Amino acid sequence: MTYLTSWEEFAKAAERLYLNDPMKCRFVIKYRQCEGKLSIKITDDSVCLQYRSEHAQDVRKLEKLTSQLMRHMASKEK
Repeated sequence: MTYLTSWEEFAKAAERLYLNDPMKCRFVIKYRQCEGKLSIKITDDSVCLQYRSEHAQDVRKLEKLTSQLMRHMASKEK
C-alpha cells in the first residue's frame, strides 16, 4: 500500500486508476473525529493508493475528486 504525500499526485493517480478499470475500482473514505484525521483509499486489488490528512481544507479537495469520479461514472456508455 502506498501513502502519497501530495494531494495533487494522489488525485491524478486515483483518476488514472479508476479510468484503467472502472469495474474493479473501489474508493473508501474514513474520518476519525477524535483524532481529526481523514483517510482516503482507492484500490483495484492490484494497486492501492492512500492519502491521509489532518487539514480541514482537504475535505473540499475530496469533494472535488469525488465529483470528478462521479462524472466519469455517469458518462460511461454501456
